[in-house]
Amino acid sequence: MRIQVALLAFATAAIVSMSSARATAPAAMFRGGPAHLGVYASSAPTLRVVRWRFRPGTKIVASPVVANGVVYVGSLGGTLDALRASGGTLLWRFPTKAAIASTAAVWDGVVVVPSIDGSVYGIDAANGRRRWRFATQGERRFTAPGIHGIPPSTELMPDPFDVFTSSPAIAGGVVYFGSGDHDVYALDARTGALRWKFATGDVVHASPAVANGTVYIGSWDRNFYALDAATGALRWKYRTGDDHVTHNQIGIGSSAAVGGGLVYFGARDSHVYALDARTGAVRWVHDDHGSWVMASPALAGGVLYFAASDEKKFFALDARTGREHFAVPYSAFSFSSPAVVGSRAYFGAFDGVLYGVDLRSGAIAAQFLTDGARKHRAAHLDAHGQLDFATLGSDHTYEGTVEAMYELMSLGSIIGEPVIANGTLYVGSTDGTLYALG
Repeated sequence: MRIQVALLAFATAAIVSMSSARATAPAAMFRGGPAHLGVYASSAPTLRVVRWRFRPGTKIVASPVVANGVVYVGSLGGTLDALRASGGTLLWRFPTKAAIASTAAVWDGVVVVPSIDGSVYGIDAANGRRRWRFATQGERRFTAPGIHGIPPSTELMPDPFDVFTSSPAIAGGVVYFGSGDHDVYALDARTGALRWKFATGDVVHASPAVANGTVYIGSWDRNFYALDAATGALRWKYRTGDDHVTHNQIGIGSSAAVGGGLVYFGARDSHVYALDARTGAVRWVHDDHGSWVMASPALAGGVLYFAASDEKKFFALDARTGREHFAVPYSAFSFSSPAVVGSRAYFGAFDGVLYGVDLRSGAIAAQFLTDGARKHRAAHLDAHGQLDFATLGSDHTYEGTVEAMYELMSLGSIIGEPVIANGTLYVGSTDGTLYALG
């Protein structure tokens, strides 16, 4: 990254039967389901109408989910809020002891959400009361000496770009998630009891995808893992690129999408990978020319869609070959995973702009600016309408990076994924607002 921008917080078996597939609503967990396809069954919103706003009192980096007419969203203030989807009325609020930087999952009346307090909570979807709590060995961000070239080069520093914590996937009554304690966990969704855990070599903040009895997840140790969903046994692993100088190009923050016998994910080594889901063999690799790919790809109609951050392009690639169909430029870097509805894909950027891309023409067909972007964005644009990083004021110290982060977040950055249900798009922003857009 050319600009150091910190964020205060980190941000089953497969679908084993038709009955388990029916148990999960299409927007009830991160990326729409355990396989993380990022595709939603809905009409496509125009982004012209704000149906309602909800302000939890602090920034939102997590994605919302929707189940049974209720929207669930966590915030950096440490609360999970349940809202009526039709009007945004607060139904209940569940407090944790630290920020929530991951997306909740809803299954069989239970809402499961991790907190940076190191616990994962099972919450009654009807009344917001705790059913169970599971304690990991504690959350933490990826750390490295002189991270991203920030001096002193010998000092261990938390990575300011390790934004999200792992969002749970639920399949077959089992909750799967990763943790800053380096482990991948499987819990009983009804009780929170531990089924198994698997140790990686570093922080795990990617979210697991689950398909065909296998859990797929990347770690900041640079490895991508395929684990047996029933036992946690390693089936195979694949090692991505390395950078021992600044640690700038290390780790996997992108979550995988699984379909058609392949598993797809992005990495900070500036590549998107397509691997054989059964063996881990490389099918193709897409070079993003030094740009991180932190967003999780969407897979629809034989095409893979994702945003490359520094490259500031939204890509459509042939899912079988990696051949580029189109690349749409946008104005600021993005960690936001695209949500696909019909012939539209929606994703957000750090300058507070939400984009709607026409997947037939490869053109931006709709835009929405957050309240923060409308108020502050103009002061940070250059003559070409691009975000001018120099205006953020970083002095290449860790402290300066944090100050630059505050300035950037004033634009109402959209860091998480939009979610669409019943013609309405729900998305959170660092201006402290959850938007419901038609």
